Amino acid sequence: MPIDTKMLSATQAYADGLRTQRGAGVEARSKPAVREFGDMLRDSVQNVADSQRSAERLSMKAVANEADLQEVIQAVANAELALETVVAVRDKVIQAYQDIIRMPI
Repeated sequence: MPIDTKMLSATQAYADGLRTQRGAGVEARSKPAVREFGDMLRDSVQNVADSQRSAERLSMKAVANEADLQEVIQAVANAELALETVVAVRDKVIQAYQDIIRMPI
């Protein structure tokens, strides 16, 4: 099953941003890291939505006999993988939040 290149590019952009921030010194540290994570998360969710729409469009073309079945299957599989990835990340974030809440002060 192919890996969603949009998800990889969003992850790579986040990693590049962190490397740039570490090399920039004090100025970069004053920016909140939450904003960058939020941007990455927003981009990932948008990519999943785009992937879902693309799979839906190809499915409709296949119904009208205008698309190759293999392309439809690949688009649906990519959309499913992207959605599963977002759900897994969401579950990990919720688990991390719950772990932090349970920490003794």
